[in-house]
Amino acid sequence: MTRHDAADLANSLGCHAEAVCRHYLSNGRRSGRYWLVGDVRNTQGRSMFVRLTSSSKGPAGKWTDAATGEHGDLLDVIRESLGLIDFKDIAQEARAFLAMPRPEQAPGRPMTRPDPVPIGSSQAARRLFAMSRPIIGTPVERYLRRRAITTLVGAGSLRFHPRCYYRPEDNGGTETWPAMIAAVTDLDGRLTGAHRTWLARRGVGKAPVETPRRAMGYLLGNAVRFDRPGSVMAAGEGIETTLSLRCALPEMSMAAALSAAHLAAILFPPGLRRLYIIRDKDPAGDGARDNLMERAREAGIEAIVLSPVGKDFNEDLHDRGLAALRATIAGQLVQRDRSRFLDRAA
Repeated sequence: MTRHDAADLANSLGCHAEAVCRHYLSNGRRSGRYWLVGDVRNTQGRSMFVRLTSSSKGPAGKWTDAATGEHGDLLDVIRESLGLIDFKDIAQEARAFLAMPRPEQAPGRPMTRPDPVPIGSSQAARRLFAMSRPIIGTPVERYLRRRAITTLVGAGSLRFHPRCYYRPEDNGGTETWPAMIAAVTDLDGRLTGAHRTWLARRGVGKAPVETPRRAMGYLLGNAVRFDRPGSVMAAGEGIETTLSLRCALPEMSMAAALSAAHLAAILFPPGLRRLYIIRDKDPAGDGARDNLMERAREAGIEAIVLSPVGKDFNEDLHDRGLAALRATIAGQLVQRDRSRFLDRAA
C-alpha cells in the first residue's frame, strides 16, 4: 500500500470519526467537537482528545495526547487499541470497519489472499483480536453478567467473535462457536497472544466442548490487562476471577495471567510498589502464590494475598453478592488502598 492509499484510508475513517471512536475508544466520551479518552490504547481518562469534525485546526480524526505529546490519526487508533503491528492488518481492520472492498488489483495480476500465519502464533492472535468486536450487547456481556460480573469499565482487552473456530483435540471436524477473545499483552501494551473462551449460542454458559478455554501466542510473563499498571495492582489466574474482584475495586489496575504457572511468572511493571495476589483456593493456586510472593520480595515489591471465602472470588461474587465480597476483602487491603479503591467505589 502506498502512502497515498494510507492517507485516503485515514481520510475515509475521518468521515466517520465519532463512530470510529465509539468502536475502538469505547472507554471515552464525546465532549463538544472532541472525543476524550485516557490514551490511544483505550484507557479511561481525559488526556487524549480526537477531533470529530474538520476545522481550521485540522482534519477530523487527528488526535493528541496532552499527557505524553503523542499524536496521530485514526489508523494509529486502530493500531494501538488492537495491538496490531503489520500495516496490512491495520488496513484490513479499517476496511472491515468501513465495509469497504479490498483495493482493485492491477490488470493481469492475480487476486491475493492475506499471508498465512502459523496456527497459535502471536500473529494469529493479533488477527483474531482484530476480527473481533467490543463486547457490549453481545453474548460475552450476557455470559459475564450471568456470572454476576457487571463492572466492565476498562475491559477493552475483551472482545467478541461470533464464529470462532474450535478444533477438537482428537482431530475431529472443526466447529464454530461464539467466543470471548481476550488480548494478552506485554508491559508495553503490545499484543502477544489471545485467550479464547467458547460460549453457548446465547451466552448462557460455556460451549459444550471438551476444552472451552484455550490460549494462543506468547504468554509467559504477559497477561490480560484491565487498565494500565500503576504503583498498585492486583494479579490473578482467571479472567472471571480477576473481573469479579474488579467489581469491588473498579479503579485498581488488574491482570489475569490465565493459569497458576503463568501467574507465578508474571512480569512486574516499572514503578510497581504493591502487588495484591488474587488467590484461588487449590494446590496450584497456593504454589503460584508462594512463588510470586518470593519474586516480589526479591524485587522490593510489597506482596499481599487476597483470599476468597469460597474456592475463588467469582464464586464469592455469584453466591454471596457484591456487598459480601467487599466485606471479605476490606480487612485484607492496606488501609490507604482501602480508602483509595474500596471506599471511593462504594
